[in-house]
Amino acid sequence: MVSALELRGVTHYYGALKALSELDLSVEPGQVVCLLGPSGCGKSTALRIAAGLEVLQDGVVSIAGDVVADRSGQAPPEDRGVGLVFQDYALFPHLSVLDNVLFGLGNWPRNERRERATRMLERVDMTGYENTFPHELSGGQQQRVALARALAPGPGVMLLDEPYSGLDARLRDQVRDEVLHLLKTTSCATLMVTHDSEEAMFMADRIVVMRHGQVVQAGSPAELYCSPRDAFVAGFFSELNHVDGTMRDGMAVTELGEIAAEGFAEGEAVDVVIRPEALKLGPTKGASASQFATVVEARLLGRTSLVHLSYPWPVPDDGHRLHLHARVPGVMLPEPGQVVSVDLDLSQTFVFPKQTSVD
Repeated sequence: MVSALELRGVTHYYGALKALSELDLSVEPGQVVCLLGPSGCGKSTALRIAAGLEVLQDGVVSIAGDVVADRSGQAPPEDRGVGLVFQDYALFPHLSVLDNVLFGLGNWPRNERRERATRMLERVDMTGYENTFPHELSGGQQQRVALARALAPGPGVMLLDEPYSGLDARLRDQVRDEVLHLLKTTSCATLMVTHDSEEAMFMADRIVVMRHGQVVQAGSPAELYCSPRDAFVAGFFSELNHVDGTMRDGMAVTELGEIAAEGFAEGEAVDVVIRPEALKLGPTKGASASQFATVVEARLLGRTSLVHLSYPWPVPDDGHRLHLHARVPGVMLPEPGQVVSVDLDLSQTFVFPKQTSVD
């Protein structure tokens, strides 16, 4: 199958700063791929190069198997067959909703343009707003109009740059659900930039995690969440508890117990990272005292509760304790000072080489 969008060996500098380093990336027809990473990792630069908004310096960009940019030159954005939706939606304030969508159909036959624009507004549930101006719309409505304008010409590739960042949390959930289903019905290949891991997991068939202009790990949301390559990737999908460990006979020996780990040298220092949901809390009755921890605080977060723990109990003679976070489903609000037992879910516990930083 020919990729709808492919970047091969793309390297890009801003002065002395290397924004991208030999980036390889592909998006298949009908697939949603999210570029995920912190600010400055190169994800927006990659999208702008794919769109033709940034001049390619090195590498190759292909769309549907045709080279649209390489060292010899590049096709302009309007000739690439891509749709673009940006953070600010970039609607023309002096044009009505209908005219904004019609603007993207400048090359269509005149007798087909209005029918196509009207149909796209219907698909994004904006029928009845044809004569409304952008400043009269809510953020979510503006986002729908921007999407209708981008999809109206029937692009083979859709590029979304932080498209939900201007929406409040509740509206964001609603709009991204609508957008996902709309994109899937069009069979358009989509490359989306975000720094929100939950958003990436919701939208993407495949997530590409980036750091310092390079791909750290790529895969399905489940692959990246359940099998992260390092603490940086693991930390992008949830808060982490970090515990020091030392390898002994194939086991990472930690204050919380021993955890099997392969590929490490005897005596090597390791970083054991534990997702908050991996800490299972229960009563002390029938549990070993080595599992006991003291509740520091507990907060209800809606669908889950976050419990702050001090481990171990009782406090050792040297006064050293771990501060751990446990996230449990539903309402669980033990009182501060209460002693609970802690069990570890090893499927959400990972052992990585010790590093001075995971940024």
